[in-house]
Amino acid sequence: MQLKLKGIFNDKKDWEAVRVKLPGYDIESIRKETMDAPEWMHFGAGNIFRGFIAGLADSLIEKGEMKTGIIAADSFDTEIIDRIYEPYDLLTLSVGLKSDGNSIKKVTAGIGAAIKADRDNLNSLKEIACKQSLKMISFTITEKGYACTDISGKILPWVEADITAGPEAPSTAMGIVTAMLLARYTSGGQPIAMVSMDNCSQNGMKLKSGVLFVAEKWQEQGFVDRGFIDYITDETRISFPWTMIDKITPRPDPGVAEELKNLGIEGMDPIITAKNTYIAPFVNAEIPQYLVIEDSFPNGRPPLEDAGVYMTDRDTVNKAEKMKVMTCLNPLHTALAITGCLLGYTKIADEMKDEDLKKLAVKLGEEGMPVVVSPGIIHPEDFIKEVLEERLPNPYLPDTPQRIATDTSQKLSIRFGETIKGYSGKNAVNDMKIIPFVIAAWFRYLMAVDDEGCEMQLSFDPMLETVKKSVETLKLGVANQDVSGVNFILSSEELFGVNILEMGDMADKIKQHLSDMLVGPGAVRKELKKLVNS
Repeated sequence: MQLKLKGIFNDKKDWEAVRVKLPGYDIESIRKETMDAPEWMHFGAGNIFRGFIAGLADSLIEKGEMKTGIIAADSFDTEIIDRIYEPYDLLTLSVGLKSDGNSIKKVTAGIGAAIKADRDNLNSLKEIACKQSLKMISFTITEKGYACTDISGKILPWVEADITAGPEAPSTAMGIVTAMLLARYTSGGQPIAMVSMDNCSQNGMKLKSGVLFVAEKWQEQGFVDRGFIDYITDETRISFPWTMIDKITPRPDPGVAEELKNLGIEGMDPIITAKNTYIAPFVNAEIPQYLVIEDSFPNGRPPLEDAGVYMTDRDTVNKAEKMKVMTCLNPLHTALAITGCLLGYTKIADEMKDEDLKKLAVKLGEEGMPVVVSPGIIHPEDFIKEVLEERLPNPYLPDTPQRIATDTSQKLSIRFGETIKGYSGKNAVNDMKIIPFVIAAWFRYLMAVDDEGCEMQLSFDPMLETVKKSVETLKLGVANQDVSGVNFILSSEELFGVNILEMGDMADKIKQHLSDMLVGPGAVRKELKKLVNS
């Protein structure tokens, strides 16, 4: 069996015999309508998009509530279009992993077209942007995809290149999207929703800030007029809804690929692109999924609520997002990622069998709970219970601490900084015990030496070379070292959202934990055990 249009049509009985659900609609008709009158475009064509967002479209098409698929675009790693999209006729084999070892397998066809979002295809992207039928452009480009400046406020070199090149030759996601909006503006200024679905706080604001940053620089250069800026900032014409997304979508697991091969499905081997993207024709993911969207769509929208999406107001989205990202999932993930790497773990589920690490996750959740406000649509206590008891311990979910440790510097502000600020308003910051330990463990992680004293590879982080400087003088096996090199990181509001260095005891706690973790091999485990059992 082949994951191609002919394959699923010609071998339908074979697919059904191995319990793989196939699309029940006319895929070719959907794709023609997608190109004639597109309604939804998405930037960021990776696993979370294919395994979750495109699945929403597939569900609505099945119900007859959408007549078009999503146009998938990728500006960061266009290799995936060549190697994963086109060879498999834009189809995805979704594998939902249950905690009992069973799985739900489904071929989805919610992707109606795919395009490389680069300079070579800029005119085609602009043509799509000018379509009056286009209701929304959504994004999963990760938080760093919206960034235009570095930690010091200096414009990033690739963004500077886009500013200089102007709207005819951008190369970054923000530059390309801004050029597309300019084309829409000059062709009549039709309304549209720009919907960030990335896993970061106030994502709609981050997207708007990135677009506006490029647009205003272009205005300074004389590339655009003031009317374009007014168009972007008028939310009756261009909205930037806030969202909260949640579905653990790990890298494709070789074990899942082997299982699919044993069922007779060909060509399931995962690949690693030149840009280090781990991807496969299939997407393995957990079953639970949440998407909460601010219902602000000036040109209309698909009936997303019929696919299980919570459509609500901005305040509710903000509360749901803070509940998840500040307390109930993301901080726990980051804490397990950092300490898991140090302690030699390669699977999150295995960490949850470690009593010390399990206690760390539980206590971190408890520490954040006092500053959480329930969004009403999802109850924090129920959410974190599901995370701790079902999702993180799922032995069949091949998620790794190394994957989650990616881009940690970009995540600190919301995952920990917001809780620190919340404590400043409601409780004594000095009462915090777990977050100071986790931040200290991150500094210890940056040394690229595990708890046994062996070298370890650090996960990608755009700020890695900068933040590593804070620990470059530290050595494992030396007691009472001077750890003041971390001061310039602790004082960075860009990283933490607050100046921790000005918080006295909080900063001292972090540095003391770090110092104690440097005593010698096994010191991280010793410090962890002391913390969670105190």
